[in-house]
Amino acid sequence: MRRKVTVVGAGNVGATVAHRLADKQLADIVLIDILEGVPQGKGLDLLQAGPIEGYDVHIQGTNDYRDTANSDLVVMTAGFPRKPGMSRHDLLKANYEVVKTTIEKVVTHSPECILIIVTNPLDAMAQTALRVSAFSRNRVIGMAGVLDTARYRTFIAEALKVSVQNVQGFVLGGHGDTMVPVPRYTTVAGIPVTELLPPQTLEAIIRRTAGGGAEIVNYLKTGSAFYAPSAAVVEMIDAIFHDRRKILPCAVYLEGEYGIDGLFVGVPVKLGARGIEEIIEIKLSPEERAALHKSAEAVKELVQIIGV
Repeated sequence: MRRKVTVVGAGNVGATVAHRLADKQLADIVLIDILEGVPQGKGLDLLQAGPIEGYDVHIQGTNDYRDTANSDLVVMTAGFPRKPGMSRHDLLKANYEVVKTTIEKVVTHSPECILIIVTNPLDAMAQTALRVSAFSRNRVIGMAGVLDTARYRTFIAEALKVSVQNVQGFVLGGHGDTMVPVPRYTTVAGIPVTELLPPQTLEAIIRRTAGGGAEIVNYLKTGSAFYAPSAAVVEMIDAIFHDRRKILPCAVYLEGEYGIDGLFVGVPVKLGARGIEEIIEIKLSPEERAALHKSAEAVKELVQIIGV
């Protein structure tokens, strides 16, 4: 029997997640949205691409949460998008209500599912989902680090004119301006990036990574990134459904790890069939640890505002 994934939100991110899932034949897909006709139309369009692309998964668009019943995994993408000049903080209260209401409906019909949260501000929305669902922390995961790391790796590869596949590294912390790339753990074909790029170039790359989402918003004017975010979600789903035990940076609820308690913060985790199989604690320098704690404080400020 194929797995079942519900994608909440039929906008650019949600529809592209559905498309990538279908291409990889990872699951049957339910695409749900409050807008009548939109998920139905996009779902039918994707379904009709199957004979051409060669995938056999079933895709359904709906406005009814009963159709999402018994999902193995639910991706939360619904919410208000960022606009130019708009911070993730500006989205907080509006998207809190969206996530709260949606998760209540989702878990009623799929009480055993794993939740992947994409809606911004991501860390606070993941904490909202955890509180509302009352799931164990291994089943509520924020998609942030995979995306931020992809941007970081892209910019390093561009600077060095090498394949992105040569670049390995990760980004810690909250999703936004306080994220914490760690050059000390970044390598290019096994060579420390600090031996290949001068400090000022690395600093410029780190700044661009932190502003990666805003850069795209400023170009698009009326939307935000969706190709790379959807690819990040599907990499996480692939790791879970194939029980790969793949180490990826994700936003997870920390309970003392890294000296942080009671907050969602991006750290390396092992993703497998149970969701988060293990939180990986790496050694950080005092400066790196301070930056991670500063990022956590920014998340704490948001969750206190919404009381989760």
